[in-house]
Amino acid sequence: MSRPALVLAGEVEAALATGRAVVALETTIVTHGMPWPENFETALAVEAIIRDGGAVPATIAVIDGKIRVGLDRATLEKLACGGDILKLSRADLAYGLSSGRTGALTVAATMIAAELAGIKIFATGGIGGVHRGAEESFDISADLTEFSRTAVTVVAAGPKALLDLPKTLEMLETLGVPVVCYRSDEFPAFWSRSSGLPAPIRLDAAKDIADFLRAREALGLDGGVLVANPVPAEAEIPAAEIGAHIDAALREAAAADILGKAVTPFLLDAIYRSTGGRSLTTNIALVKNNARLAAEIAVELAKA
Repeated sequence: MSRPALVLAGEVEAALATGRAVVALETTIVTHGMPWPENFETALAVEAIIRDGGAVPATIAVIDGKIRVGLDRATLEKLACGGDILKLSRADLAYGLSSGRTGALTVAATMIAAELAGIKIFATGGIGGVHRGAEESFDISADLTEFSRTAVTVVAAGPKALLDLPKTLEMLETLGVPVVCYRSDEFPAFWSRSSGLPAPIRLDAAKDIADFLRAREALGLDGGVLVANPVPAEAEIPAAEIGAHIDAALREAAAADILGKAVTPFLLDAIYRSTGGRSLTTNIALVKNNARLAAEIAVELAKA
């Protein structure tokens, strides 16, 4: 990809040039993950949390065929309001550029853009993974393979719980992707703090995570790292409770023959409706929690 396709906001460019902490943010969470106006309000709040943590936020999207790293308020609001906005991952990121379109970036595409810009830390809500029934559908998110090739650390509340979590964790292990669970002996499950799966690695401080990342870099190891940060206890929906809503949403999606990129937004909306909006409240809480931790890690890395 040619450098002219990448447009850095002045604040982001200055921070990178001077070695300040920067945290990347994705945009499908704004366009496809939350309804209006909560999506816009959360995006602004997350950027403010990162600034309060001593880092510079860099929300990333394709705007009119250019990868924009750092968005102004008006552009972010336009994305949040919806419209003809593509959902771009590794396979179609170049199409978004060559067609001159506007698109929101998935976790995988945000990792690519962040690495191009020189940003090492990225905060999101949850990552994609192995979908339930993937042994027949072969539906596996490109997020997982992106971790194996792109050197960006992603702070998330684990994979979205509507996925097959054991298979997702197994695939990450197969791909050689480190999974660091923050202050937890269990792998978190997005809306829930516990999945019943043991933490591959537990670290309890941002400094420890930064030291771990430096050790990987010194070894010349490829790929990224998943930092799995459990949702705050006061905001979680216990696994047994959310599980019933997920099962109902999956049945609804199957009956409606929802496939491909439309599956996750459809399921999130169905779960939002069946929980009376509680899932969205939890989603907002975990995104903010991840932004705080990502800023702490970025600041620790910048100290070097």
